[in-house]
Amino acid sequence: MATIARLTDAERDDLLAQFPRWTLRADGAAIEAEFKFADFNAAFGFMTRVALYADKADHHPEWFNVYATLRITLTTHDAGGLSARDAAMAVFIESIV
Repeated sequence: MATIARLTDAERDDLLAQFPRWTLRADGAAIEAEFKFADFNAAFGFMTRVALYADKADHHPEWFNVYATLRITLTTHDAGGLSARDAAMAVFIESIV
């Protein structure tokens, strides 16, 4: 099995600069964002679109949903931190918000 490379600090910083909604988790191994929707239906529809992408990419976010609020954490456990997979997921998520 191929090793998944972690993002460099510069790559991570570029990603965070591109998407200011995302913040670096305190341990530096993940990025997190919170999304607020009009209602549960809108939040769930968004989650469904992300889930379909995640299955195709074989890379799944960690998330927590209560009614119209969704918190997403992106990290690559096999890389021990952020990878290009997380960057691609963040780009996709931001493209459908």
